[in-house]
Amino acid sequence: MPTTPIEVRAHAKINWMLRVLGKRSDGFHELETIFQSISLHDTLRVYPGEPLSLSCNEPSIPTDASNLAMRAAAAMIDRFGAPACRIELEKRIPAGGGLGGGSSDAAATFRVLAPLCRRPPSHEELADLALALGSDVPFFLEEGTAYATGRGERLVPLRAQERIPLLLLLPDEKVMTPDAYALLRSGRDEGRLPEGDAVGPDRCKTAARGSLLDDPSILINDLEAPVFDKLPRLESLLDALRATHPAWARMSGSGSTLVGAFRDHKARDAAVGTFRGLVETVLAETVTLA
Repeated sequence: MPTTPIEVRAHAKINWMLRVLGKRSDGFHELETIFQSISLHDTLRVYPGEPLSLSCNEPSIPTDASNLAMRAAAAMIDRFGAPACRIELEKRIPAGGGLGGGSSDAAATFRVLAPLCRRPPSHEELADLALALGSDVPFFLEEGTAYATGRGERLVPLRAQERIPLLLLLPDEKVMTPDAYALLRSGRDEGRLPEGDAVGPDRCKTAARGSLLDDPSILINDLEAPVFDKLPRLESLLDALRATHPAWARMSGSGSTLVGAFRDHKARDAAVGTFRGLVETVLAETVTLA
């Protein structure tokens, strides 16, 4: 059993595309999305063999059994005989930003503990356990660039989109995922969500053979409009971001983070000054694996 901490990065994600195709019979939404790992990350230090606990440098993050990393560790202990562990979480990914920080922390915990279990889980068992914690947790087990359908758990790997410069705007306004979908339903009869033809994996695979930035027509987000109706400042910030001439700019996931992707680092870095004093910014780039 390791006596020193195991350190692992938990990368954030953006969504190049997020389509909401309808309401499913199980209460979830049928999605079509392209996930992308980015360099912004949390850091977990896991101390196997110590009583199960979690500490975090960010006071607003819960450290009890409601935290996804704690739930992941408890599930691995109960199901597969993983050792109890103490987890130190160094948080950089903001909560409520649509960047998947909690889900990534859970997946990182799975990755650390899986080889230490008395009965190591199969890939399928780990994916099922991940899905039980959250719709995007299975992606964070794989990372990179992936087309996803269902709740976001049916994954098709795409050609890696490496080292694309990104500028992230992190507004004070936060959007929790259930609230974003509630806004989508607002004013519409149940079952009448915005629908459209799915882009499909073949077109996404074709686009990803080069750069996804070469086919921005498919890179849309169905949650933008309802979220912007509720939080118009986000739309103003996105307009300002687009005025810096990125190759692509959208809200990520359910928001509130806004992302611009640039053709080169110089253009990205030049855009940062536009937002000084207006909103927190983070410089990042796309990555393939943790």
